[in-house]
Amino acid sequence: MNQKNSTDKVLSVLVVCLGNICRSPAAQGILEDNINKQSLNINVDSAGTAAYHVGNSPDRRSISTLSLRGLDISQQQARQVKTSDFEYFDWILAMDKSNLKDLQSSCPASLSHKLALFSSFSGANEDVADPYYGADDGFERMADHLERLSQSFLDKIESEY
Repeated sequence: MNQKNSTDKVLSVLVVCLGNICRSPAAQGILEDNINKQSLNINVDSAGTAAYHVGNSPDRRSISTLSLRGLDISQQQARQVKTSDFEYFDWILAMDKSNLKDLQSSCPASLSHKLALFSSFSGANEDVADPYYGADDGFERMADHLERLSQSFLDKIESEY
């Protein structure tokens, strides 16, 4: 990751979906790419609210969709959100309202200010649709949506930090 200045505070962001194999790995890859292009001082990770796919690589369709955009997410491994994540990360961004609700039920009240719906930074309050059970074109729509949300989030962060 490129950094503006080694003395700048490094922000940390966790992007979260249900199983950590479709949306959140894609969001991590897209955010990391935009962060590098903009030379921002932000670390990104991803996780799932459920343990369905712990240790697995992202869904092949997410890997393929991002590969066509020049991004490699194939080395990521699914993991479940841990209690320590609520302490460690500055921002924990949910892909949908159900993920946000699950995070809110696990997060200590004193740290709930770190939780947000990823789309909230674009002025929307919408879910990033889960393409898991759909056709390949759903992954393209997901990636397009994540590109827009990623830039909205980074614009907001840059203006505040």
